[in-house]
Formats: sequence, structure tokens, C-alpha cells
Amino acid sequence: MADDDDEGGFGGLYEDGHWVWDESSGALLFVSDLPPKAVEAVQIPTKAPTGAIEFRDDVDLIEQIRYRRRYQRKLKPGQPDIITLQDIKDIAIYTAPVSILSPMLINMLHLPTTERFLRALILCTAYYLQVAEEMAHRILALETKVRTPDCEILEQEFRENLSDLRVLVAKEYCIMLIGGSDTKKFHHMGPAKKRRSLSDKDARLIETLIRMSVQIVWLALGRKSFNQIELETNRIFKSEIFNAVEHTLKTGYIAQMSTEERSVLLGHCVRHDKKLNTRSPLMNEVFCHREIDYRLMGLGVVKCPQMTTRLQYLWLAVAGKEEYLLKSMVVLGIIGMPRSSFDTMLRPLPQATTEGKSKASVGSRSGYTSQSVASSPSMKKSTLTTQRLYPDIVLPRKSEKEIYFPPSFPDEPEAIRPVSETQRRRWQTRLMKLLYPGGVK
Repeated sequence: MADDDDEGGFGGLYEDGHWVWDESSGALLFVSDLPPKAVEAVQIPTKAPTGAIEFRDDVDLIEQIRYRRRYQRKLKPGQPDIITLQDIKDIAIYTAPVSILSPMLINMLHLPTTERFLRALILCTAYYLQVAEEMAHRILALETKVRTPDCEILEQEFRENLSDLRVLVAKEYCIMLIGGSDTKKFHHMGPAKKRRSLSDKDARLIETLIRMSVQIVWLALGRKSFNQIELETNRIFKSEIFNAVEHTLKTGYIAQMSTEERSVLLGHCVRHDKKLNTRSPLMNEVFCHREIDYRLMGLGVVKCPQMTTRLQYLWLAVAGKEEYLLKSMVVLGIIGMPRSSFDTMLRPLPQATTEGKSKASVGSRSGYTSQSVASSPSMKKSTLTTQRLYPDIVLPRKSEKEIYFPPSFPDEPEAIRPVSETQRRRWQTRLMKLLYPGGVK
């Protein structure tokens, strides 16, 4: 056998390494002379909690100045100075506890699919709170009035609107679950779905995403009705059986609803199966046996022909440009409103508010004012007296004409709105500094 240093032997030199003979294994091994590549993935030192998570909402003036200088979205030339979903996400990430933040969560929040998901959730939750307030007033009015056939017609319209809005949320949520489109690399079985299932990692990612979504919706709706937002969001994603927030607060708000309120707010697609066969209300809406406009399932992803006024409204709310929301009378919380009417942390300035009681709060008959909820720390956010920041949502009515069916299923994709890559990198850099104050080793 030739010596290892002989060019003709097993130790022949190459540009990036050399071969050596391993006597223990009796095989040739290639030893690379190149330095090891840096690993970009960052591991969280401690596991993220999935229980009660509190965000900071008492940011002092010094931190606000630091946030405005380092992390706030900078306007580009010619860009309108309005509140965008990115602004609300920035506030939520900045005030979130470090224990729930991860590089994967930040990357997932900066995806086009997630942005459509959050905008649909904001619209659905805002309309739910609005209808809940209206139904509370109607139930109180029944003490002195009599129900008429017109009541059924109006409540049926509320029920169908809520169902359609839940479908908008469900279609984006389904994309995340199956790892479709730009969410492939976040699937628990890998982009090709051939790896071993990382169920614990996936559960923690979804839990933190839902908690972050609750905070984003609460900020977008003007910091009001936190408990109602949290309860309803967890219900539609986890069902009544697995609603951890309700199990913790023990409000019993669904049991305290009247029959009419339950029929409108929960819809008729709710199924009460055994625990092992339970689907979330979002999945029930997708597979529900009711008349659903098929174009809702591809809104914002696939170009749909001959869109009605109602579909155009929903498309603009979910996937349209934020500067067109106010011009088109599309209400999406404070998104699209002038940035100058709010402070650094998106709290309304005194001149930005108008007189009037908010219609996004829930009446006493809806079961949210029980003593167990009012005494909890999170309920303090809901009991604060707020004024109306934006008008009520008025959805265009469904067209009485038959749904247009094209000769072939549309396959032309919509133009995907880009997400701010600059903000994503800023939050990743900040997270590195928080997780590793002495630098990444």
C-alpha cells in the first residue's frame, strides 16, 4: 500500500480535501479542508410556553423613541402615510415576550398567505363583535316587542355573512395546515412531507401564531374587546371542547347566549361530535352543506371572472392595497387610516376620536360580563371605555342572480402583494440580540 502522502495512493490531494484510509472501518474517507459552513438556524434556549401569554402594552417614552428610530417602518418616496398591517405586526412583535418569539414565527408572519389570513381574521372578528352587539340589543328589545318575520330575514343575513367571513379565514388556514404555496417550509413533515412528523414543534408554532394573531386583531380593532376576541378566535380554531381560554376563564358565554344569538353567532355548520372526531368550526364551514360561492375559496390567490360587488369588497379587504380601503369604504379596523391620527404605538390621538358608543363591545346578555371574567387580568383590556375609531362594516348583499360558472376552472394566479423583507430582517436581527446578548457562537 502506498504511503498516505503519496499522490498516487489513498492520500491523494484535491482542491477541497484529501482521501484517508480508516483502519477501524476498513474504508476510504474523504476529509474536507474547507471550513464548516455557518448554520443559520437559531435554536430557542427554552421551550416557548403555550399557556397564558401577556404582551407589554405600557411602553414608556424612551422605548417608543427607540422603536420609532430603529424598528418602525420607514416610508418610501411617494408612499402614502397610512396604517398598514405591517405596522400592526411590528407593534405586536415589539411588545411580545421573548419566550414566544422564534425565527420561524417571524418568518411565517412575513408571508403573503399569513397576511391574507390576518386581514381575513380582522374582518371576521370585527363583524362578529358588531353583530354580537346588535343581537344583544335585539334580545333586550324582545322584552317589550314581538318578533316578526322580518327578524328572521335580518338574522339570516347576519348568519350568512359571518359564515362567508369564516370561510375566508378557513381557506388561508387550510393552506397553512397542508403546507401549500409559500408555507411549505413550515410544514411539520418538511417541504416534501416525507420527514418524520414534528408534532410538538408544529403545535407550539400554531399556538404562538394564534396568540400573536389575537394580539394583532386586538391592535387593529383599536385595543378593545380583548376577551371577546381571544375567546372567539380560540373557539373557531380549536372548537368549544378544546378552547383553552374558555377553560381558564370559565365565562360560560356560549351557555348564556339565547337561542337566537347562538344561531346567528355560531351558525348552523357547528357539529358536536366525539372528541376524537371533532373538527374546528373553520373546517366545518369549509365542508358545510350550504350554498357557498366557490370563488370565496380562491379569493386573493386565483383570478376570478365576473366578480360581484360583494366579492370585490371582500377581495379588497383581504388582498387589496391598503391605501384603497378608505376610498372604497372598506372597513378593516384602523388599517388604511392616516398615520398622523395615531401615536407611535398606534393609540388614537384625542382629535382622532369621535363621540359615540363602540359597537364592537358585547352586551351584558351575551355572557361576557360575568364576575370570573371581570376579575381576570386580561379582562382589564376589554373593560376600558373606548370611542369609535371606524364606522360599522356594511357588507354588500349577495347577488340574486345565479353564480357564474366559467367553462373551465380559472388557473391564472393573482398578483401576490410583496411583504416587507426589510422589516423581517430587522426583527430577526433584534431577536438574535435578545436571545444571544453576547453574540451568536
